[in-house]
Amino acid sequence: MEALLGPVAAAHGALVDSHTASGRVMWALLEELFPICRSITGHGVRQTLDILGRNIPLTLHSFPTGMQCFDWVIPDEWNIRSAVLKDEQGTNLVDFAANNLHVLGYSPPVEGWFSLAELKPHLFSLPEQRDAIPYMTNYYRPNWGFCLRHKDLVALQEGRYYVKIDSSLTPGELILGEAFLPGTSADEILISCYICHPSMANDSLSGVVLAAQLFSEIQHCNRRFGYRFVFAPETIGVIAYLSRFGERLKRHVVAGLVATCVGDAGAFNYKQTRNGSAPLDRIVNNALAHSSAAYRIRPFWPMGSDERQYCSPGFDLPVGSLMRSVYGEFSQYHNSLDNLDFVTETALAESLAMYLRVFEALEENRVYRRTHPECEPCLGRRGLYPDLNAQGARDLEIQRRMWILNLADGQNTLIDMAERIGCGLLDLVPSVRVLSEAGLISQI
Repeated sequence: MEALLGPVAAAHGALVDSHTASGRVMWALLEELFPICRSITGHGVRQTLDILGRNIPLTLHSFPTGMQCFDWVIPDEWNIRSAVLKDEQGTNLVDFAANNLHVLGYSPPVEGWFSLAELKPHLFSLPEQRDAIPYMTNYYRPNWGFCLRHKDLVALQEGRYYVKIDSSLTPGELILGEAFLPGTSADEILISCYICHPSMANDSLSGVVLAAQLFSEIQHCNRRFGYRFVFAPETIGVIAYLSRFGERLKRHVVAGLVATCVGDAGAFNYKQTRNGSAPLDRIVNNALAHSSAAYRIRPFWPMGSDERQYCSPGFDLPVGSLMRSVYGEFSQYHNSLDNLDFVTETALAESLAMYLRVFEALEENRVYRRTHPECEPCLGRRGLYPDLNAQGARDLEIQRRMWILNLADGQNTLIDMAERIGCGLLDLVPSVRVLSEAGLISQI
């Protein structure tokens, strides 16, 4: 198989270097998507999918307003054109045109004059972060509002204020995109990201551009697995998707990752699948442990992003989430500080390399059997054992060959072997190929 990573034994640093150009491509796409005002429905979602569709053959799925999806109902479609908050002198105090986080998501249209006391219940800020605009939504209980810097909120004086939010809440649709790269088997790997956050560079968009680049790179490789990419509004979008396609996913998905928060410089964090012992969990742990990257493994918890939908009891799919800084745990989370200054090309390239390392390991995680299991074979006459005592790296390679020959009993996968030997799964691939070419082991 043509490797997803190139040389499978390459060090993590070398992988990152090889994906520098990909980091630039992801950054350019992120810059283009960042200004768009997105929500769970509306023109911003369509515009985002149109941009992604330039390079990815997306299939679009529509779910009309009022459609029941399990315990949820698709809401009215929300679109916004403009919004301002002015004082009595006509000075713009808050303007949607300056930052699309300024309006509470799903605010219905409103226009009129309000006293400060009447206005304040509709103003939202972060007292602990005086210079940040919060990202807030109110999808299912319509209420209008403005989000502003706390230092600007506390500076408001008694008086009358003019409010105009030019928006609409009308019957429409929720729309999402899906792309699929078939493999040689019916088994699939799922990559899911969400496209509903307005101008959030790390939370949401970094995962979107990573997924787009993964599609671009994987499409040119030989694949055992199919790769299914889902670009959907968070929560309600994936719930709708599962209501239509969940049974298919149950039949075919053998591993999946929710991609988000992959653009900052924080250590890697892997949130495990619901049962915590799926092959994916072991492979991600192995890939992280045998890289040079700092990381932390976290058990599943039923909050967070869309892994909680894929891992709900009725589906219980082996889906985890491989992040950098964890949502809700960095100060830029859900506010205007999660901007283009918070993410970097380098971090995106590192995340891409790690995802590809995981997928390569999944592709290579097969079961092997010795062709002649009695005693150890004579490696020397096959040129697989040095004439003199091996030293250093050569000695390590001989040890790996001997371990593989001992463990290739038709029961152990490569991750079983790697964990037993104490090495990276991908470190075993060159040895497996040598032994396979020599006719000493065969793939089951």
